[in-house]
Amino acid sequence: LDVSELILFYFFFCSDLKNVIVDKYNDLRRNVSPTASNMLKMVSHVVSAQIIESWKSKALPEKRKKKDRVPCVRCGETILQSSKPASWSAVIQYWYDRVKYFKYGVGGTDENESFNTYTQVVWYSSYQIGCSVAYCPNNQFNYFYVCHYCPAGNIVEHLATPYKEGPKCGDCPHACENGLCTNPCRFRDADSDCSTLKELFGCNDMVKEKCPATCKCTTEIK
Repeated sequence: LDVSELILFYFFFCSDLKNVIVDKYNDLRRNVSPTASNMLKMVSHVVSAQIIESWKSKALPEKRKKKDRVPCVRCGETILQSSKPASWSAVIQYWYDRVKYFKYGVGGTDENESFNTYTQVVWYSSYQIGCSVAYCPNNQFNYFYVCHYCPAGNIVEHLATPYKEGPKCGDCPHACENGLCTNPCRFRDADSDCSTLKELFGCNDMVKEKCPATCKCTTEIK
């Protein structure tokens, strides 16, 4: 195995490292300010081997195309390039620290600075996380860190409110673990007007097909 293969091998087969990553995310998510009433607890989600192979062979700095991310579900992505190795805790904290350019309910506070990595880290419904690091010796920045968030956050029309403000677990009083909700909806709506469709037609066959989350998840966080 070369260095990049060793790094990737270590990540995918070392459960302790996965736990470090998941624990870091959950610590940040449960301590957002203002507090969140619907913040889901994150769990580990292994990125597909095919995607990892493409990262190893290309080690490209740009974001992956959506088709090159986790299959079968829309996932968000954050990336970081570094000339020196950094701990996963430091990398995730760096993404989170863009909060200094963000105000809840308003959005960005500095038009010259981005905050999207922060909002993705704390997006309430992104509850599956898969991360990897590649060593790219021919690049100016040798270390390439990538995390996938499923389902994707950073929905444009809700970017100023990445979660619902309220008391911790306010939306999941019977499914709460240390300030985070543990009842994610496992379904995804295919239509943005599902609430209206359900109100008009109820959960008939057509609405059920387009809106499985709206019809099936009555108490889960979605």
